[in-house]
Amino acid sequence: MERSWNEYMKVGMVHFMAFPQTIKGEGPILETLKRIVEDEFFKAIEITWIKDEKIRTQARDILSSWGGKIGYGAQPPLLLGKLNLNSEDEEMRQKAIQQVKDCLDEARFLGASSVAVLSGQDPGEAKRDRARELLMESLKELLNYGQARDLPLILEIFDRKPFGKNRLLGPTGEAVEMAKELRESYHSFGLMVDLSHLPLLQEKPKEALIETRDYLSAVHIGNCVMRDPNHPVYGDEHPPFGIPGGENGVEELRGFLKVLLEIGYLNTKNPGMVSFEIKPFEDWTSEKVITNAKETLQQAWVKLEDVL
Repeated sequence: MERSWNEYMKVGMVHFMAFPQTIKGEGPILETLKRIVEDEFFKAIEITWIKDEKIRTQARDILSSWGGKIGYGAQPPLLLGKLNLNSEDEEMRQKAIQQVKDCLDEARFLGASSVAVLSGQDPGEAKRDRARELLMESLKELLNYGQARDLPLILEIFDRKPFGKNRLLGPTGEAVEMAKELRESYHSFGLMVDLSHLPLLQEKPKEALIETRDYLSAVHIGNCVMRDPNHPVYGDEHPPFGIPGGENGVEELRGFLKVLLEIGYLNTKNPGMVSFEIKPFEDWTSEKVITNAKETLQQAWVKLEDVL
């Protein structure tokens, strides 16, 4: 194909997923950051908290000299801390809000262009309306905080499955309803769609992307396993593309990218950010899953010749 994907999107890597030993804000952060930014394939990266101040400063220096686009994921601190932005317990909700504020400050220090969050646990049908109200309150407070620091806030759409992450949001339509309301006052708010979550949501990529097109600020691409409870990466575990029992491979990624082109998220004037979210498992090393991701994108892109 004559036209490169780099003309249409900024291909990124979710650093803390490809190198899960860094997800707690510790471990070989600097070495693994360099692995991504020194690879010419990647024009973007998504990072998360870095607990050590000295390491954080060194990471900022690496990223600022690189010149690629930087996203910041607040999902790890929220998930690992069991923090919930829609908790009925006001003290717990405030802890979650404070954690995201800390992430916004760190993201600004590191030079990130946005911060991604996720909704809290699904409390069940009877309590969902109240949970949505509480989530909206939390997001408004965080959007005010982020806007004062020139940092957009992005809500990643997860799943409502007990074998997944079991989040409030959840179905794409409900996330869009919230985005519509928030956009009336906060133009910096956006949604993130993840290819690996759509099978768990039992949603088709085309419908989900068309529904979110006016609010789509970030995209993740990856895989999941949902039909075999005995599979070692059953659920929302972000295995490599194309593994036995997985839902997404070359054809699924091709279809997803095709819709992103059709709705204009992928374009040559303002290329959208598209990040791999994939994780090692068993004998799959970080290097192996990164290679798998790159090869899958290359193969899917070639199959888009009839579209471009």
